[in-house]
Amino acid sequence: MAASDSVNDVVGWLDDRLAEASPDLLRSMVKGFAEALMSAEADAVCGAGYRERSDGRMNSRNGYRARDWDTRAGTVELAIPKLRTGTYFPEWLLERRRRAEQALVSVVATSYLLGVSTRRVEKLVGQLGITQLSKSQVSEMSKSLDAQVEAFRSRPLDASPYTFLWLDALTQKVRENGRTVIVHALVAVGVTADGQREVLGLDVVSGEDGAGWLAFLRSLVARGLSGVGLVTSDAHQGLVGAIEATLPGAAWQRCGTHYARNLAAKVPKSAQPWVLTLLRTVFDQPDAASVHAQFERVVDGLEAKFPAAAEHLAEARADLLAFTTFPRELWRQIWSNNPQERLNKEIRRRTDVVGIFPDRTAVIRLVGAVLAEQTDEWAEARRYIGLEVLAKARAAIDRPTASEEVSPGAISA
Repeated sequence: MAASDSVNDVVGWLDDRLAEASPDLLRSMVKGFAEALMSAEADAVCGAGYRERSDGRMNSRNGYRARDWDTRAGTVELAIPKLRTGTYFPEWLLERRRRAEQALVSVVATSYLLGVSTRRVEKLVGQLGITQLSKSQVSEMSKSLDAQVEAFRSRPLDASPYTFLWLDALTQKVRENGRTVIVHALVAVGVTADGQREVLGLDVVSGEDGAGWLAFLRSLVARGLSGVGLVTSDAHQGLVGAIEATLPGAAWQRCGTHYARNLAAKVPKSAQPWVLTLLRTVFDQPDAASVHAQFERVVDGLEAKFPAAAEHLAEARADLLAFTTFPRELWRQIWSNNPQERLNKEIRRRTDVVGIFPDRTAVIRLVGAVLAEQTDEWAEARRYIGLEVLAKARAAIDRPTASEEVSPGAISA
């Protein structure tokens, strides 16, 4: 059996942990990297790989001993290889422990960050004083990173109903065929039946057209997405039609923050503060009836000075006020994509360091790692939406609307 089989064992163990919904992907990956490195060092000391028959073998394995290792990703329980003759203990773990931990986390983070190559990982691992890794072992560890992100992206969505869904896209630069092109990272965030926020999906497409969004949403439905009552997003080209085609019965909430920018573009720059202040008064009302009444007053107020803006706002009424069907306690969370802004900023903070990615796989590797890490943090935090309020939202979806005037109506194409 080849020496890299020990690395394969670690990769298989990580896959099992992901299948069991491990609460911390980064901690699992740090553990996997550390144990793969120790296994490679032990193979070098023995003169042959684990269970490999070789004339050059000088020693053999004799089980493992456990040791806790405190890292920024949490306490990791490592399995350190034991030898039949003599002892083995990794110097990088024993001495300057904090520096070793930082270097190991750097291996994981930078591997995601820059599109893993065997030479780069080999150089980073050298910070730990490890110079005995073969290229095949480095390659196996690099591949395991992509496997973890792919497992996260393709996991079953079995926490339905996902009452609320937010969709957004971020542009990234990628080198393809000798030139730099713009691609779009599509991200979906939903609220589970337990009221927890969760990143549901990620994909990278060439453009934000209907075909890209349609394929993305179909993949989410195939993985188990169901029970969606409201989708909040910007008015991306083709997105509304894709929602209508894949999520029948779901209303569409046009992001209020993004729409405010669209409306401001309809008036002179000097009038933009006044118009935006008027629009904000719509969202400051205490109940659905007041929201709709104030909306009418704002449209009337704009009509005299800026008829084009008034017409634009009137046409967007059903899309902007879809949130009023749901409980008042949820309005700030569902009337815009603002809850995702912090997530987007974190993604940008990581991707801006790269600038231009070597390929689309590298985009998925980095953005997928950020999203997996964020999902872990959300899972350990308090509920995003309380169960009682979530039950009210479900009741609002199932209950026929009493008045067309306060109903979001069907999704408009």
